[in-house]
Amino acid sequence: MRFFGYFRSSASYRCRIAFNLKGITLDFVAVHLRRGGGEQFQPAFAGVNPQRLVPALEVGPDVLTQSLAIIEWLEETRPEPALLPADPLARAHVRAFALAIAADIHPLNNLRVLAYLKGTLGHDQASVDTWYRHWVEEGLAACEALIARNGHGRYCFGDVPGLADICLVPQLHNARRFHCDLSGLSRLNAIDAALGEHPAFVAALPDHQPDAEP
Repeated sequence: MRFFGYFRSSASYRCRIAFNLKGITLDFVAVHLRRGGGEQFQPAFAGVNPQRLVPALEVGPDVLTQSLAIIEWLEETRPEPALLPADPLARAHVRAFALAIAADIHPLNNLRVLAYLKGTLGHDQASVDTWYRHWVEEGLAACEALIARNGHGRYCFGDVPGLADICLVPQLHNARRFHCDLSGLSRLNAIDAALGEHPAFVAALPDHQPDAEP
């Protein structure tokens, strides 16, 4: 299997955590999202993923795209250790939390959205940063409430890290890069601190990747 990613990509970060939790080592192909206007727009990568997004995972002749689809495939083909609880209702709560980040928060602060705001629409960097912080802070506040209502244990939904934690940590990492106000997220911050001691999460940190830059 070959994994196409970028060290700062939240979606790639999610997949790295999942593969680490499953104990799977992959061949890594770096796709720099900024160099030369973005290597994801070059024809070679467009042939891998027509969306021109990372991550992408080559599995023999097939290519999987979208981080949650890759992680769900991984869960179905290599079920141990489980990333989702066995109970259907509990699984729904985990998926809802993961989607609150991956489908609601992250798309609004994706690199291509921020680049469009600044480049095509002509907003200055301060305005773009304000956009980012608004949607991230609002979305994470809702996630804090979801965990207060349905979460339990050391991590998001128990004492074993799973899909919700996989989505939470990269989003919080990026939020700190953009100086978001996370002071009201007592539960999420505590979970993030606990996961910061987990080897699978430490190994997945952007700064620990072979394509990492200052």
